Amino acid sequence: MTTDIIGVIFIYAAAIILAIPLGKYISKVYKGEKSLLDFLKPLENLLFNVSGINPNEQMDWKQNIKALLTINFIWFLMGMIILVTQSIHPFWNPDNIPAMEPTQAFNTAISFLTNTNLQHYSGETGASYFSQLLFLMFMQFVSASTGMAALALLFKGLFNKSGKDLGNFFNLLVKSCTRILLPICLIIGTLLILNNMPMTFNGAQQVITVQGDTVNVATGPVAAMIPIKELGTNGGGFFGPNSTHPFENPNYVTNVIENIAMMLIPISMIFALGFYLNRKKFAFMIFFVMTAGFLFLVIPTIVLEMNGNPAITDMGINQNMGSMEGKEVRIGAAASAFWGIANTVISCGSVNSMHDSWTALSGMFAMLGMQLNAFYGGVGVGIINMFIFIVLAVFISGLMVGRTPELFGKKIEAKEVKIAVLVALAHPLFILGGTALATYIWNTTPDAVETLKWLNNPSYHGFSEMLYEFTSASANNGSGFEGLGDNTPFWNISTGLAMLLNRFIPIIGPIAIVGYLSQKKFIPESAGSMRIDSSIFGIVLFSVIIILGALLFFPALALGPISEFLLMIK
Repeated sequence: MTTDIIGVIFIYAAAIILAIPLGKYISKVYKGEKSLLDFLKPLENLLFNVSGINPNEQMDWKQNIKALLTINFIWFLMGMIILVTQSIHPFWNPDNIPAMEPTQAFNTAISFLTNTNLQHYSGETGASYFSQLLFLMFMQFVSASTGMAALALLFKGLFNKSGKDLGNFFNLLVKSCTRILLPICLIIGTLLILNNMPMTFNGAQQVITVQGDTVNVATGPVAAMIPIKELGTNGGGFFGPNSTHPFENPNYVTNVIENIAMMLIPISMIFALGFYLNRKKFAFMIFFVMTAGFLFLVIPTIVLEMNGNPAITDMGINQNMGSMEGKEVRIGAAASAFWGIANTVISCGSVNSMHDSWTALSGMFAMLGMQLNAFYGGVGVGIINMFIFIVLAVFISGLMVGRTPELFGKKIEAKEVKIAVLVALAHPLFILGGTALATYIWNTTPDAVETLKWLNNPSYHGFSEMLYEFTSASANNGSGFEGLGDNTPFWNISTGLAMLLNRFIPIIGPIAIVGYLSQKKFIPESAGSMRIDSSIFGIVLFSVIIILGALLFFPALALGPISEFLLMIK
């Protein structure tokens, strides 16, 4: 048990220690200052020349959002074409994997476009090597870069004292790939290959098991995909079982590497904000608020999973290793619980254990991390989501003390608050509205078990499975309670729309806010200005997040995991 806890502490500490210098480096890249990988500029210029883009052209927030949406629409069309035609690709399909059904292709294309990686298919049997590498892995790079570039636009907007230019989205997109994601992925990929992760273009290999059975074992270019899967907080696995699969996460060392990679950029972006704006105290305030929220979720989950399931204990079964249903012995209960909360808070969605098998309250904490969607978050979009809460907290604090709300010398007025409120409400709307619709359809369909074939678990846990699916889709996370039969037209289309709208609304809204703020008159801070880098403001910010989350999501959680827990201890 002590060793397990030490391992978890090491992962978390290593991620934070590495994030500080990386944050400083990221700030330099986005500010255009001299940095380590400037020798890649000729390659970047080649890409811009071929595409006819001027990377030095300054654009306002509307032009940047137009560029972001346009390129993402093109990527979506490319993905749909590849996925529905993968059965006729002339190469990189040694196992003759068939084309995806249209609604499944729709869901998959949007899922990887939005950095969600919700998979209503099993990777080794649902996507060819061609689809895995030339669309899915490509999207894991550019979807992560899209979020990072969007955050860089927000950095520039907050940094501006005047003017409407926020930078160039295309320039920031390319630099995010070439100077941040790709170099780190090469290091991670090398470490994973050294730990026996497969990297081959051969098809499934026929082996004879110890029992004498002949089986086909899927392999493939796994080590190419896993680094960006974790580093880009994508989460989509090469194999159906994701990082529980021994080829995708061979041992405890790879588990440590992948877990650190998952947390690295989301945490480093907090420090990058401080370096970019030259407001390190403000960045540390955000870091401590996010860390408090993360610890609030991860500590009880580790305790619950290490103590085991009380219902199983009542059966006289020894659980000295913790609650091990759906977990890997090579990883253990503590590391599985830490990974699970880290990946739901960070919106990565990769799993090294089956969340559907977690104890009831642990499942609730995983859902709550995605529902609050404010602690660390995905690459780029984590800080963007937090920015909405900061605007609301500034507005509320201003009302409480009788001062005009200000953010870095710019007045927060009605327009900015309205946008922030709309963005904040979009997330729970799709989670709760989607779950309500699914519940209604299930309860009004005659013989739903046989007709719909969604739920294998009745009552409270079945409701939790549906709630988790819409929570994961709306938070752009991608993990799931896999007892849900989700590869159906309803789930493919409904979660596809939830992923799409909850990806771009929370990006467009904050960029619009900083676009408006950057054009306002700068008012130098004075003794009467409200300090937003103080511990007091941090407490207000944390309270806003928790209170809004409790008001919005507690009733739904009470119908699912909380009721399941109370029934278990009855």
